[in-house]
Amino acid sequence: MSKLIAIIDYRAGNIKSVENALKICGAKPIIATKPLHLKNSAGIILPGVGAFKDGMKNLEKRKLIKEIKSQIFKGKPFLGICLGFQLLFSYSEEHGRVKGLDILKGGVKKFKVNLKIPHMGWNTVKLKMTNEKLKMPMFDGISDNAFFYFVHSYYAKPSEKNVVAGMTNYGINFCSAISKQNIWGVQFHPEKSGKNGLKILRNFIKKCL
Repeated sequence: MSKLIAIIDYRAGNIKSVENALKICGAKPIIATKPLHLKNSAGIILPGVGAFKDGMKNLEKRKLIKEIKSQIFKGKPFLGICLGFQLLFSYSEEHGRVKGLDILKGGVKKFKVNLKIPHMGWNTVKLKMTNEKLKMPMFDGISDNAFFYFVHSYYAKPSEKNVVAGMTNYGINFCSAISKQNIWGVQFHPEKSGKNGLKILRNFIKKCL
């Protein structure tokens, strides 16, 4: 049975590719532009590319911030992708210091490495194990150090170390995936990451009961 997954549209790009990937995975996506769309969904995805400040401003314009927080705190499965992952944090250093959704404690920092910025292309994700045998449910069926597709100039630095589900190296080791109860977030683009990315989306859909 198809599950209704809300993809938040806040003029931050890559909506269509996420929608198409969800359809491939057997879900029924809805483009969400108002709070009611979030209420009526089985799960919520916040995608996005671009500037943190513009992302927050557009979420506020569409009066979606309160409903996003409400649905998350009610336990609805939530997946943040790229900018949508970064917006979950308390603040970003992009364009000064900009307040985020503050659902996850920590900040979004600019890369200061002797490598080309943005970090763009395929890179590996080192999985954090919840115990010796069980991986994070997000990465169920995915091997350690699998490749995913990245495009970003900033990275998230969580204050709570136990939410980190995956790490990636690009001059420094940075958090590329988080998992906290019903909240998942990834810095990479699963919708552009081939079979591994589709597997993550399928794992998310399974979480949306």
